Amino acid sequence: MVKRQSAALIAIGANLPGYGGITPFETCRAAAAALDGLCGMRVAAVSRWYETVPVPPVPGVPRYVNGVAQLVGEGVDPAALLAALQGLEERAGRQRPFPNAPRTLDLDIVAIDDVLRAAPDPVLPHPRAHLRRFVLQPLADVAPGWVHPSLGLTVQALLAGLPEEDLPVAIGE
Repeated sequence: MVKRQSAALIAIGANLPGYGGITPFETCRAAAAALDGLCGMRVAAVSRWYETVPVPPVPGVPRYVNGVAQLVGEGVDPAALLAALQGLEERAGRQRPFPNAPRTLDLDIVAIDDVLRAAPDPVLPHPRAHLRRFVLQPLADVAPGWVHPSLGLTVQALLAGLPEEDLPVAIGE
């Protein structure tokens, strides 16, 4: 039996120094590299990196570094991919003291192909990705033709519907 090729979009973010004091930018770049081979998938593309404000805004919380990686492989299991991503977060020192807490690393599955999944975790597509410029801007770098599986809107249409305040700023490479 031949498994079909799948594509997964993974949001990458950090706003706290990692182990040894590495910067959020360095943590995000290392995480993107660590995605290669995860669950038998390979990294096909990585977006530019963006500096973004926290959502929701919290006074005194450092700005984030955000990007998106596109992974390709055969027949990925969403639950296995989520568990592998959470393992990478844990190894990077991720703690979850409260919702939207600052973090050393955040990895979210934005979408896997056109899969619609309400339960169990992961919910696909990510339930808030379409509302977050810090996800959609880098997603447009790696998958400019992406269409939200349940809304039927392109990434460009979703971006056009968001407020333009606090636009992400491209940084690094």
